[in-house]
Amino acid sequence: MTDETFDETFDLESLIHLEQSFYDAGHSDGFAHGRIHGLIEGRALGREKGFEMWEELGYYEGFALMWQAIYLNQGKGEERAFHHVKHLLEFISQFPRVNPSSADTSADLDIPKLFRQIRSRYKALCSSLGVRPSLRASSEEQGKERSVEDELDAANQKPITKAVWKLEPSSSEEMSF
Repeated sequence: MTDETFDETFDLESLIHLEQSFYDAGHSDGFAHGRIHGLIEGRALGREKGFEMWEELGYYEGFALMWQAIYLNQGKGEERAFHHVKHLLEFISQFPRVNPSSADTSADLDIPKLFRQIRSRYKALCSSLGVRPSLRASSEEQGKERSVEDELDAANQKPITKAVWKLEPSSSEEMSF
């Protein structure tokens, strides 16, 4: 074997950057894989959080519409609570109904700020009505966010237990292990 054939079949320069080439290939494969799964996970998370926000907004809107109808039926359109209802419904109507795109003019809208304003207007409405605000987004979170009053009420109530099967005490002879 001569030196010329050895140089043609084996490129020594490629060995110098072998580790870096494997690193770059692994990085590009991992980046592409992470991008795909990141998009999938991002969509799922966005859908979940969007649903939670709309569930809360729907609750606020239904609450405000109910009190608006009550005040209009009673002819109390000039009271403070009625003005809170109007402002709350106005804020809710400003909330975007579709995802804002970059070309859209509503892209300047600060959604968290608007959401805070809606919550604070809801609290003001509840305060003027004398109703305790309920800021729970879904039934799963209701067990987690119990107030002190709820805990005291639950402690003072006697649990109602209804036996499904009649339990008869057995003698110790039958239970010998």
